[in-house]
Amino acid sequence: MLKPLGDRVLLKAETEEEKTVGGIVLASNVKEKPTTGKVIAVGAGRTLDNGEKLAPAVKEGDRVLFDKYAGNEVEYDGEKYLVVHEKDLVAIVE
Repeated sequence: MLKPLGDRVLLKAETEEEKTVGGIVLASNVKEKPTTGKVIAVGAGRTLDNGEKLAPAVKEGDRVLFDKYAGNEVEYDGEKYLVVHEKDLVAIVE
């Protein structure tokens, strides 16, 4: 499995099949980019200027809201993931 470094977080973006009122399924290139995802793995945290490690605020299994154009998409074992910096996470969805 992929293990993010530093303050990076590995997410599995949540996508939903979207239908219009008339029942037409929208193509994936027409839909908005997903902004919620499940945390798959978390790095060790950010290193502060004084050398201390700041632990991440999220943990594996959390559902999070992230910036619309954040991160880099990666593919591993046929699955697509998103690697984002912790600062690009907006909130934990409870």
